[in-house]
Amino acid sequence: MSVLPQSLRTLTPNALRDDVRLRAIALGLGLIPPRCMHSAADAAVLERAVQGAGRVVEIGVYEGASAAELCACLPAGAELHLIDPFGSRPDALPSGWAGSEWATRRAVARALRSRGAQAPAVRWHIGLSQEVVREFAAPVDVVFIDGDHSEQGCERDWLEWSALVPVGGMVVLHDARLDQAGGRGLPGPTAVVARHLRRAGGAPFEIVEEADRTVAARRVV
Repeated sequence: MSVLPQSLRTLTPNALRDDVRLRAIALGLGLIPPRCMHSAADAAVLERAVQGAGRVVEIGVYEGASAAELCACLPAGAELHLIDPFGSRPDALPSGWAGSEWATRRAVARALRSRGAQAPAVRWHIGLSQEVVREFAAPVDVVFIDGDHSEQGCERDWLEWSALVPVGGMVVLHDARLDQAGGRGLPGPTAVVARHLRRAGGAPFEIVEEADRTVAARRVV
């Protein structure tokens, strides 16, 4: 089943386009693509950060747009761990939006099928990141933080998950450049990046690339 033409999707009234149940059905059936929450510049930073990574964690999956891009660029044999509690999450999604586990799993499965035997292995973790982190042990080569966008929630994700990243590994944060010229983002992730990466040199991490709403930092010590 092919995706509905963009011209038809554009004509769809917002009330219909944003209806949670209808979106889940359409996404799950492949009639619409995942709603993209990042720009081409954001995606490029993320893709470069995961080059050569063997174990990647994404916190905050929603409809699976960035997960699909990770499926497309990670090598065969890599592990992609996807963490999301799904449902309505006011600290992670705009009002009225909600993620559907059923629909998102199907969207990611389609992305994996397009890679065939070269696809990475995907592991699902349905729950909050602060609960899932208890299952993990180092190393995690790349952590992509794009879940709870409150300052407290993003700070918790930074502290708990960056501790699992070894020297040379990366942490990528989305919606984290609200305070930069030409940048975009939200107050919570922006404050976390300012506190841990822009002040005092960011040690033990340093920023290696940033664009639009995304910041990538590498552990150096």
